[in-house]
Amino acid sequence: MYNIMTPGPTQVRENVRLSRSLTCTNPDLDPEFYTFYKETCELISSLLRTRNRSLILGGEGILGLEAACATLTEPGDRVLVLDNGVFGKGFADFVKIYGGDPVLYTADYRRALDADALETYLKKDHDFKYATVVHCDTPSGMLNDISRICPLLKRYGILTVVDSVSAMFGEEIRADDFGTDILCGGSQKALSAPPGLAFVTISPDADAAMHGRKTPVASFYANLLTFDNWYENQWFPYTMPVSDIHGLRAALENVKNDPDFLNRHARIAEASRAAVTAAGLRLHQETGFSNTVTVFDVPEGVSAKDILNTVLREYRIMLAGSFDVLAGQVIRLGHMGENARPEKMAAVFHALDQVLPSLGVTLNAEMEEIFLRHLSQGAVKDA
Repeated sequence: MYNIMTPGPTQVRENVRLSRSLTCTNPDLDPEFYTFYKETCELISSLLRTRNRSLILGGEGILGLEAACATLTEPGDRVLVLDNGVFGKGFADFVKIYGGDPVLYTADYRRALDADALETYLKKDHDFKYATVVHCDTPSGMLNDISRICPLLKRYGILTVVDSVSAMFGEEIRADDFGTDILCGGSQKALSAPPGLAFVTISPDADAAMHGRKTPVASFYANLLTFDNWYENQWFPYTMPVSDIHGLRAALENVKNDPDFLNRHARIAEASRAAVTAAGLRLHQETGFSNTVTVFDVPEGVSAKDILNTVLREYRIMLAGSFDVLAGQVIRLGHMGENARPEKMAAVFHALDQVLPSLGVTLNAEMEEIFLRHLSQGAVKDA
């Protein structure tokens, strides 16, 4: 058995696992389940500080991203794809699949999106139906400030689709204040439920755009309109994964009942970055540091594969490399949800303190010691 310290999927708490083992009902016919689903959707909206309605979808987090694009996009629609990471660029594929015209706004992959530079661009060209933005681009750990980006796009009449799968609940989100239109999350990241569920919040503006289409949505499973009047009609477009949703509800309650949840993520992230830099390793990003994942460049003279395999074999800890343009270049440490615990991250740094020198990497300081010392200072406060 490994300690999974990856940036999702994450370790799952016992009460979430037990909730998934409850006796199954028939979710298509049981009126109590419709109420349970409705209350769980309302809890998602409440935790994200929004009056917008939420939906839970039976599929991994990427389903929410595709469903948003599928339901908004009509043939010929111009869509602004904010690209400063692998997942940011990837939104263009969804737009093309559904007949849209993706226009990439490509920025530095080591720096967070600059809202001022984006506004300069929008002054010249803002004829877009919607824009896509990744809150935390997991392959690099890049965090973009949706509290500035989404209101800016809104001022230019551009709807927003936000991929917050790996940031949601680990970063503060006030969806109504930020002006998000479709905000997408997933079960397996900071919520620490197993993979298999996506959820979206939908603003009235996004709802109007989806219902105002002139052409039918070119999908059934990825069509958010199929959920219209689901509660009034006591009808789901497909059979809901009832056990997964019970687990999700327990995970949401865990977040609701933990007043230190956000602050703990911030403290652990800050201490992790301090440990990495004190050791002489290079954080991959220059700006845009996430509270859910810390990413550092693979040191010269050693491979990502050697680091990951040795930590896994000798310490039973699973860390992550990356993929696409970052394949083999970085190591990712996930500290989100149940992974965001001091003792678990201390164990990660203890392993790296031993493994990296054994592979020929000279460290300037012991990361475990720096991490624990920085944590003890407790500088971060809740907003």
